Amino acid sequence: MDAFKSLINYVSNPTILFTAVLVGFPFVFPPTNWFYKVHKKLGIDKLWTKKGLIIMVAITIAFFIFGLGDDNFKKIVLKPDNVPISGLIILLIFFTWLSLSQAYKNDKLIDEGKPVDEYYEAPNDKVLVWPDLVYVELISLILFSAFMLIWSIGLPAPLEEPANPSESPNPAKAPWYFLGLQEMLVYFDPWYAGVVLPTFIIIGLMAIPYIDTDPNGSGYYSYKNRMLSLSIYLFGWLVLWNVLIVIGTFLRGPNWGFFGPFEYWDSHRLEALTNVNLSEIIYIKWLNMGLPSNILLREAPGLLIMFLTFAVIPPLLARTALKSFYERLGSTRYTIFVVLMIFGVLLPVKMYLRWFFNLKYIISMPEFFFNF
Repeated sequence: MDAFKSLINYVSNPTILFTAVLVGFPFVFPPTNWFYKVHKKLGIDKLWTKKGLIIMVAITIAFFIFGLGDDNFKKIVLKPDNVPISGLIILLIFFTWLSLSQAYKNDKLIDEGKPVDEYYEAPNDKVLVWPDLVYVELISLILFSAFMLIWSIGLPAPLEEPANPSESPNPAKAPWYFLGLQEMLVYFDPWYAGVVLPTFIIIGLMAIPYIDTDPNGSGYYSYKNRMLSLSIYLFGWLVLWNVLIVIGTFLRGPNWGFFGPFEYWDSHRLEALTNVNLSEIIYIKWLNMGLPSNILLREAPGLLIMFLTFAVIPPLLARTALKSFYERLGSTRYTIFVVLMIFGVLLPVKMYLRWFFNLKYIISMPEFFFNF
């Protein structure tokens, strides 16, 4: 058992965990026909069957039950603030399965030439708001209210003592729904991590239906007709948001360091890191010279990288790998799509640059309160 715990702690290292998520994601949620064929060939589509749901939920529950035998794991999971997160993980698995199982079921029906489950034949399939829908909503409201009442009585509210300016909690964590943003703050300046990036993620997810206006797959669940759109949406929702919340909740310990789920939270453990800017790496480390006094010259490498990223790569892709995509969307929708995707991809790229090269900022202009 100790060997298994050590293995889990090792795999939970963000460089390994996040890499595994990124590598496995396109095979579980294929964005293209090639990935979809591999996805089917490996039998990963079986995850979206009832048997797949039972296996995923059973493994998750078994892991938590096993972990409760460890004092360190128990302290993290049974903390009142963290108990709902454990339940939300199971709900996240269930509702992701529910939507994809319906999508795969409809894809199979379409391949067989049959109408999809959402096919509506008036007036035979007509369902009235009153009483059908209202009754279901009323019963759901009563059951959920009873559950919340029992929950509030059985689990003490996580209210702590009044704030003491001379003694800060370690680690100081935001509420669970902001932990993804707090994790982003490690890699970006507050203006970008707290405002710009989440705004672009939300806008990007909302913009998908307006960018991809293909009528196929509209009005009913389908994965094959919406592979790229669904894969992008799930990447933003699961990887760029929920995975960061899980990391911030269970794997961030004292001094905002990384700890495995079975690892003791040692408040005296510090990681000796010297974070440097891109300009310092190029001028001081590579060229063995001091930083130029001119701001634009000093930050020229970072500005050049950003120019290439946003001004050169999109039109280059439009002429090569995404040519068909560009012709289908048109210049305006294509530009919006690619720019939003770049902003989303910059997050994991910056995370790796921090982990492996201790890179703090690509562009650092504290004189103008601008760091990126």
